[in-house]
Amino acid sequence: MYNVLDYLKKSCQKYSDKIAVIEEDKKITYRDFNEYSKIVGSYIGTKCFNEPIIIFMDKGIDTLIAFFGVIYGGCFYSLINPELPENRILQIKSVINSKMVITDDEHYELATKYFNDLEINKIEDLKKGKIDNDILNKCYERHIDCDPLYVNFTSGSTGVPKGVVISHRSVIDFIDVFTNLFNFDDEDIIGNQAPFDFDVSVKDIFSAFKMGATLLIIPKRYFSNPSLLLDYISENKITTMTWAVSALCLITTFHGLDYKVPTTVKKILFSGEVMPLKHLKIWMEKLPKTTFVNIYGPTEITCNCLYYVIDRNKNYEDKIPVGKAFPNERVFLLDDDGHVVTNQNKVGEICVSGTALGLGYYNNVKQTNEHFVQNPNNSLYIDMIYRTGDLGYYNEDDDIVFNGRKDFQIKYLGHRIELEEIEKSLMDIDEVVRSCCLFDEDKQRLYGFYIGDISKKDLTLKLKQLLPVYMMPTKLIKLDNFPITKNGKIDRKELMKLKEK
Repeated sequence: MYNVLDYLKKSCQKYSDKIAVIEEDKKITYRDFNEYSKIVGSYIGTKCFNEPIIIFMDKGIDTLIAFFGVIYGGCFYSLINPELPENRILQIKSVINSKMVITDDEHYELATKYFNDLEINKIEDLKKGKIDNDILNKCYERHIDCDPLYVNFTSGSTGVPKGVVISHRSVIDFIDVFTNLFNFDDEDIIGNQAPFDFDVSVKDIFSAFKMGATLLIIPKRYFSNPSLLLDYISENKITTMTWAVSALCLITTFHGLDYKVPTTVKKILFSGEVMPLKHLKIWMEKLPKTTFVNIYGPTEITCNCLYYVIDRNKNYEDKIPVGKAFPNERVFLLDDDGHVVTNQNKVGEICVSGTALGLGYYNNVKQTNEHFVQNPNNSLYIDMIYRTGDLGYYNEDDDIVFNGRKDFQIKYLGHRIELEEIEKSLMDIDEVVRSCCLFDEDKQRLYGFYIGDISKKDLTLKLKQLLPVYMMPTKLIKLDNFPITKNGKIDRKELMKLKEK
């Protein structure tokens, strides 16, 4: 298999009349989805080949049709969320350097503001065209599996967004393993939480189309109301949730599972941040037959490279492992000198090799060469690895345990401190529901943010029993909730603005 279109084609042949995607009161069958995608692809194929096409829309059925239309047309897509700040939209535009934009009626006026020098097409108009099988066949025949499939933008350390380029081969290799490992099938109803410009959604989209399952796009507004969210999950009989940790914690923070338990959910896979143990325990208690999996991996290595199936007989009082490598991915630890770490409990940087690696950063050779590098332990042939910047160690079961990021290690009061160790100590206090620790290097101040039914004074007394003086936050700040990024993680930049609260 060389092209992700084969997922859609095979499912369309087998499940033609089945509902492929649901978006609130809209739904579409595999047959109709495929037809519309071919129509869009017939137009794209007359314009360019193997070039980036900007999709400027919110997530929805038409967005997915635009994605697959671009693929049918032999090109690759990059979604720009219309809610992004103007400066970031223009930065991404300058990096991707596309000739064409696909938008919709709702965002057309805004698209003309940002992309007036490009060809702008409305998806509603493109869907009115006709299928040209000659063009589609030519695009398909010219395609090779290492051609780009999509470009997802992450925040760059230099302030300029980095566009991670992922190929068809990387997605195919990952999705084939992912769906087999966790027993996806055509009966699954996959509840999509992640934005479509975030790689968690890649697992939702391509797992659904590979298996002939149904993809349910959960409206974004429900994630600010746990009761509505749980009603929606239950009413639609969702079986699978591949969600960010913060999205799951939103429900348990506000005691949502006391209101309703989504009993149809068979598997929950979580990633993006460290899962607080007390929140995981609540989910596991309420869903005693559900499989829970901790998955890990940055965008640059195609979704995930490590996984760990939660064992209900273990307590995980130390940390929940991120586990072992997915099949056909090599994950290992390197020390500061570039030597492979094999000893248990010795910390090293998590590194990855294999076909899972992205093609680098789009239009950014410098950043690509800094992060996608030759394996320092192999001088005999090209052996590219991705250095994640994350730290880990092997536990007694030889599972990798995530141990924070290199850039979350700080020097404070003469001591080297891992911020996540402070966060864990906060979470060890019964009354604390969620926590996050930040360091202001300029002011040399350490801030501890928390949600919980405990005063700052009482929390300080309890924390002093768990931490040495040099790890005590300069200031504790109690919040009603944490600001969340569009990708479902704690928004540390916004949190820093609240430090004087």
